[in-house]
Amino acid sequence: MNIAMLTSEANPYSKTGGLGDVTYSLSASLKKLGENVIIVLPLYRKIKDVYFKQMKEVLSSSINMSWRNEEFKVYKLNYDNIDYYFIDSLRYFNRDNYYGYDDDGERFAFFVLAAYQSFKKLKLSLDIVHLHDWQTAFFSVLVKENHDRFYKNTKTVLTIHNPAFLGMMDGNSISELFNLNDELFTSGKVRYQGRLSTLKSGIVYADKIITVSRTHREELLTKEGGKGLNDVLKYRRDDFLGIVNGIDYTEFNPASDRYLINVYNQKDYFNKKKLNKKALLTKMKIKNSDKPLFSLISRLTSQKGIDLAIFAMEEMVKKGCTAIVLGSGEYELEQKVMNFRNRYPDSVAIYIGYNNELAHQIYASSDFFMMPSLFEPCGLSQMISERYGTLPIVRATGGLNDTVIGYDGTNEESANGFRFINYNAQEILKVTQFAYETYFNLPILKKLMKTAMKKDNSWKKSAIEYQKVYYQLVRL
Repeated sequence: MNIAMLTSEANPYSKTGGLGDVTYSLSASLKKLGENVIIVLPLYRKIKDVYFKQMKEVLSSSINMSWRNEEFKVYKLNYDNIDYYFIDSLRYFNRDNYYGYDDDGERFAFFVLAAYQSFKKLKLSLDIVHLHDWQTAFFSVLVKENHDRFYKNTKTVLTIHNPAFLGMMDGNSISELFNLNDELFTSGKVRYQGRLSTLKSGIVYADKIITVSRTHREELLTKEGGKGLNDVLKYRRDDFLGIVNGIDYTEFNPASDRYLINVYNQKDYFNKKKLNKKALLTKMKIKNSDKPLFSLISRLTSQKGIDLAIFAMEEMVKKGCTAIVLGSGEYELEQKVMNFRNRYPDSVAIYIGYNNELAHQIYASSDFFMMPSLFEPCGLSQMISERYGTLPIVRATGGLNDTVIGYDGTNEESANGFRFINYNAQEILKVTQFAYETYFNLPILKKLMKTAMKKDNSWKKSAIEYQKVYYQLVRL
């Protein structure tokens, strides 16, 4: 099966968050399952500066965007046995950042149109074009509305990673940018709140729609959690699925992690984790303690429940525990984290920013990992912490609900962490206190840690689910 990932980000070339990880890891796993997968993304300046000399030009062409002609080139580069195709435009992608410009809608309209033409020009016969978020969702409209024989057997799959970004554009963009009939807008097919939404358009036109966990699928079908898309998703309910993301088991492997002083496996994890913890606390210049280490690795935004996490960790620090926070984001939350450290300089360490080596060491050394998100479509950190035998403390939302079985005092054979339901200080304190108490019950603690390490959060498992969706479509 021939599959193209059409995306605005993909490792190792561009990444601002989880999207870059997902598109690469899913593609790599599908390749291992025997599928032919390519990745198509913009040639941003940051990529060009580093990799351009290694690339091969494979196409020089142009597209019409209403009244003007836009030239572009396509370059090719192989990484990890995957062919990457980069669409180059000096007008749209020769910029300092990937996003954040007033013409982002126009930039990714161009990208989608250029990809649509490039597949034809390069004679890349595709069974599946897999679209990711608002930036590429409109490709499905082009396939259905242009009635081009080249795409007669091509199916589209849209994954919604972040429903908060709708790809809102002026209504006349349907003709001015995409060269389609204005009737598509007036009919309501692509219209949302009086404007064109590329994400809504993709939901209407894609053959299958997927979001990144089963619970998040159910949340998106509600008025409260649907980000305004609940009605159109209900309309496509039968074609709407939830598939949990995976994590890279090569990168996140406590038995071979090059960042760890003491690697470990499911046989010697308990003592080796303690040695890693002692080394990390010494490195971070906070006191060694025989009590739990609570950690948080996150973007510091309100979505991530940072206020709740700090509140709960502070209560634990008062009991003699230690805490480490790694992340950056909203200024007010960065200040709150620094104030937390300043109140307990001997017990709390922080790192404002991101440090991959330190992140690996924190995952491996901690006893509990805090992730009390207000909402979380999937989440990766809770799965990484499980891989390292660090028990996540999560709110039961989105992918957190799907990947963490909370210990309730009776289910030590199946539980792999702790979770609470309502987003408030009382509930997180109650579950964190329970985790603290469980820490001193060694037989139970060891069972929970081992169960967490055994859980299959690999991309292979998720890729097989995607593969099933693809085959269902191509057999129609």
